[in-house]
Amino acid sequence: MLYSLRKTLSASLIVCLAWLVTNPQANAQNALTYQTPPKEIADLVKAPSTPSVSFSRTGDFMLLLERSGNPSIEDLAQPELRIAGMRINPATNGPSRSGAVENVKIKMTKSGEEFQIKGLPANARLGGFSVSKDEKYAAVTNTTNTGISLWVVDLTTYEAKKLTDEIVNDVMGGTLSWTPDNKILLKAVNPNRGQMPKAPLAPVGPTVQETSGNAAPSRTYQDLLTNPHDEALFAYFTDSQLMMIDLDGKATPFGKPGMFKSVSISPDGNYVMVDIIQRPFSYLVPASRFPYNVEVWDRTGKNVKTMAELPLDEVRPTGFDATVTGPRSINWRADKPATLYWVETQDGGDGRVAMEERDIVYTLDAPFTAQRTKLVSTPYRYGGISWSDDNFALFNERWSATRKQIVRVINPSKPGDNGRIIIERSSDDIYNDPGSPLFVTNEYGRSVIQRKGDEIFMTSEGGSPEGSMPYLSTFNAKTKTEKILWRSQAPYYERVVKVLNDNATEFVTVKESTDIQPNYWLVNTRRRVAPIQITNFDNPYESIKGINKQLVKYKRNDGLDLSAVVYTPEGYDPARDGRLPVLMWAYPREYKSAEVAAQVRGSQYRFTRLSWGSPLYWVTQGYAIMDQTEMPIVGEGDLEPNDFFLEQLVANAEAAIDYIVESGIGDRGKIAVGGHSYGAFMTANLLSHTDLFAAGIARSGAYNRTLTPFGFQYEQRTFWEAPEVYFNMAPFMHANKVKTPILLIHGEADNNSGTFPVQSERYYNALKGHGATTRLVFLPHESHGYAAEESILHTLWEQHQWLEKYVKNKK
Repeated sequence: MLYSLRKTLSASLIVCLAWLVTNPQANAQNALTYQTPPKEIADLVKAPSTPSVSFSRTGDFMLLLERSGNPSIEDLAQPELRIAGMRINPATNGPSRSGAVENVKIKMTKSGEEFQIKGLPANARLGGFSVSKDEKYAAVTNTTNTGISLWVVDLTTYEAKKLTDEIVNDVMGGTLSWTPDNKILLKAVNPNRGQMPKAPLAPVGPTVQETSGNAAPSRTYQDLLTNPHDEALFAYFTDSQLMMIDLDGKATPFGKPGMFKSVSISPDGNYVMVDIIQRPFSYLVPASRFPYNVEVWDRTGKNVKTMAELPLDEVRPTGFDATVTGPRSINWRADKPATLYWVETQDGGDGRVAMEERDIVYTLDAPFTAQRTKLVSTPYRYGGISWSDDNFALFNERWSATRKQIVRVINPSKPGDNGRIIIERSSDDIYNDPGSPLFVTNEYGRSVIQRKGDEIFMTSEGGSPEGSMPYLSTFNAKTKTEKILWRSQAPYYERVVKVLNDNATEFVTVKESTDIQPNYWLVNTRRRVAPIQITNFDNPYESIKGINKQLVKYKRNDGLDLSAVVYTPEGYDPARDGRLPVLMWAYPREYKSAEVAAQVRGSQYRFTRLSWGSPLYWVTQGYAIMDQTEMPIVGEGDLEPNDFFLEQLVANAEAAIDYIVESGIGDRGKIAVGGHSYGAFMTANLLSHTDLFAAGIARSGAYNRTLTPFGFQYEQRTFWEAPEVYFNMAPFMHANKVKTPILLIHGEADNNSGTFPVQSERYYNALKGHGATTRLVFLPHESHGYAAEESILHTLWEQHQWLEKYVKNKK
């Protein structure tokens, strides 16, 4: 559709919808039925989803997982327990909010043959996919309105069958694991847990919390326990019995029942490590920080070693480099039959304490009767280990305060040797990021580094001044140099997702461009034959296939390079069609280096995919869109970025507006700004401190920083350490300055830390009290991200009305 035709249709829509927005009193407090945006927008929302892909370990085949569309508001309105930081469906013993797969197909990677899995349950809601070590079977769960059952797919006959009744307990995830001999260790509902606790008609007494002088700062969490009945419900729904399920469906109880946080089988299958939650529970932190014991069981379910008894994690120092005391991150080595490794802090968990050995990694071999062995230490925070064999592993270290990231090569056969640094960089620096190692499957069915001697096979996003151009390489651990084996080429965005041979000369990529849907390709660089397309997923957005997309660059007033992705309607020509109204969408990010902040992020060659919260819908309505508009906040050295938040935020916005206007695309008087979460916080700040915009859209934001007093986003200081920062950055404190119309939208069931729905409610009251033009929309049953089709369509309708009235048709 040409731009001129769209312009005419858009004008007709304005006339048809004008009566909905001309009476401010009618819009003030009246409840609405769910509304629908213009057809062009609604059709894009309802477009079919593209299957997701999961590769087998060898890469011989892929699972094509076809997902259902957006749930209905009735689905979200089902009974839900919000306790201990979790959301539970009491009817199913599983999470109340999770996506589901409705169909599964198998596609062979090289031949392209595709097989439909037969025998799947009707109205399937599948999850928890896991492939056996020999890749002959795939285990999967299926959820109905009354529970969750276990199914298995035979990958040789492509037939599915049900293994158990609805006994699965998926409340805390990590539901199933394969043993090497093709049995499934399942987390099941404890059959002896009894009846669900009933709420008392009257409380037996007050709810009391007490502290005796130990500082226990924590960020603001949602859905916490609030009373003894909540505690009883949590204990009831997490009460599980592990079951060993064979392929005939025979279920044998394994070990004692408990509140299992996680379950992990050793690579050789002879041991099982379990994390079992203990009392006392907490009303201050979620279940992930409740006390728990780490036990190692043998194949009979007998506890042979209690690795740790970890206390309630309420008392933790502040800051992103703070952590818990005692053993943490206890895992099995991928390259050994049954060796545990873990890390322990030496600084009491306080990153502000200077230490030469801040974190120490220990190991312990089966049968776990010897003393632990000190493997490696770091003056920073432990960031994980990638294993290869007994002579080679990659040890990752990090320091959040400075964005430092370090990778060392260590020799596990030489405990205590800290190895040598091969990569040291800022975690924000995408131009100098060599990427991440590729992995292959070893004899235990575990992932280990793919390498040849000192050559590590890597994939990188390939950040550059022209945008991301992903590549495949080898990184030499001795010379610290990389050799690029293959690289994406313009005008495509292509990345390696699976390597199929030892030399990385045959691999699978995902290839896309601005208007070409991502699809999987088989590439062979040794034979130098043309790549073969494996999948043929359709473009779900044919109606916007012809829109214009451009990665643009411009400068801030202090010389900092900025960028954005600009979309304009199909056929639009600035010289012929004149200036457009503009919707600018952004999300601020903090940096410790101006040089790094100036780097171009993203790619102009990526497929234009729409999510529920995307601003791109309005390109169909005659708007120019500035998406991914860079809003860097920089504080170098000892300076904190947020000390300069407002001045740099305004400078970023001014630079973006100047660009879009000077390019001839945008009308300076008709530019809206919007964002979600921290982007909503940004929007409210811009409207408080500038008159640059015609309107603002702020979704699910936090506006009063005194309600998040122990830190927010990348702010590590508490309110009491930096009260002026919390005051200056809080839009609530400057509500009297807002003269620009602002639309506030929030999910009534927001579970994101810090963005309580009361944030929008109180901010709206403050704006209303000072005479601002504003509208507050609460979406029933919606969380931080909106899910129901009715909610999504209504949100887009609200935004459309706002933009049409206060931007496009601004008087």
